[in-house]
Amino acid sequence: MTSAAELIADARGALEGIPKEGLGEERSSRWRGDRIVRVGEAWHVGVLLLTDDRTLVTAEILRAADPGRRGYTAESARERAARRQMALRGGFGEGEVAHIGWTVVDLDAVDAGGSSGPLAMRDGVPMVNWSGSAYRPLEAYLREQLELLRP
Repeated sequence: MTSAAELIADARGALEGIPKEGLGEERSSRWRGDRIVRVGEAWHVGVLLLTDDRTLVTAEILRAADPGRRGYTAESARERAARRQMALRGGFGEGEVAHIGWTVVDLDAVDAGGSSGPLAMRDGVPMVNWSGSAYRPLEAYLREQLELLRP
């Protein structure tokens, strides 16, 4: 049996040389205002973010940008533009990807037969829930995602 931890470790090895994307966290201060600051970097592998030592679940993904002067027909578009500007203000470069709101996956819990985030052990096979209700083997999922990332 191959564990989820082993599959993730193998994926990390295969990702060497592929660029990482920024991990951000929201910060607020009286002097610097609201911003999204860089707290690390990770490879974006489908529903997962892989750092050098952690496995995370993706959440909000945005590109840092200056909203400029625009009229918005939807309040949600205005809010999204404000969040892109928060990333720019927090130190992300113009157009750089920022992952916000991610959570940590407990691979030990998965390998013990449980679940964490989108990963679960089903009949001794590490599985990933990649579309809300559809589980598939983690090994095949990672293989497919790695192929998409390779130049």
